[in-house]
Amino acid sequence: MKRDTLLGELSAEVLGTFTLIIFGVGVVAQTVLTPFTAGAQSIHWAWGIGVTMGVYVAGGISGAHLNPAVTLAFAVRRGFPWAKVLPYIVAQTLGAFLAALVIRWNYWEAFNKFDPGKTVKSQSVFSTLPGNNVLNVSQVGALRDQIIGTAILVMVIFAIVDARNLAPGANLAPFIIGLLVVGIGMALGADAGYAINPARDFGPRLASWITGWSNAWNDQRGNFYAWVPIIGPFIGGVVGAFVYDGFISRYLPVAEPEVGRTPEAPETRAETT
Repeated sequence: MKRDTLLGELSAEVLGTFTLIIFGVGVVAQTVLTPFTAGAQSIHWAWGIGVTMGVYVAGGISGAHLNPAVTLAFAVRRGFPWAKVLPYIVAQTLGAFLAALVIRWNYWEAFNKFDPGKTVKSQSVFSTLPGNNVLNVSQVGALRDQIIGTAILVMVIFAIVDARNLAPGANLAPFIIGLLVVGIGMALGADAGYAINPARDFGPRLASWITGWSNAWNDQRGNFYAWVPIIGPFIGGVVGAFVYDGFISRYLPVAEPEVGRTPEAPETRAETT
């Protein structure tokens, strides 16, 4: 009996993205609010672990996109059904939103002690900000950063799930994708916090706004910023898909359909994030 209906796929995207954000936003909360931290290294590794665990949670049902930019890229270049794109994006954003609420609740006392005024000082726990205090990164610079980072993410994901290339075994792919996110954070995290995922940024940003951070949509200078980690990843994801297909996929031998072309049948699910 076929069980992975759209409702099941959306349920998996909610819980998979929830798992990702629990680890990701959780480690930023611990780093910013408490002395129990290893600094930037713990942030990079926990985000990668969150991706890995989220893909393991959801991959068997939905393909574990966990990222609207990935979903859009698969629709543009891999035949993912367009009718499922918006539902997937809503599910991913909901999962991120709920996870951020749990982190806010779990670190309730720490938030109130560290930043009782709910200012930009603690906003970085929930959402990304440009490095404009130290690196003088403009919004255009942050947009550039998000396009590049997400293009790298999707390009490598396409390689990882491409059965015609050197794709790892299905059970190893989530681990490799997690390492990919760690690497992006270590290499490209300074300019804009490597959101590389609209749901990762918008869901927690919304959660912070409804729980008291009145400037949640702005950067450190008070300028509206929330559009950057949404638009940038959507552009970058499609760019990365075209780059992989243009430089690699077109030259690979024609074989069985790629792993992850659509989540309609078990043998064609993608493990992505």
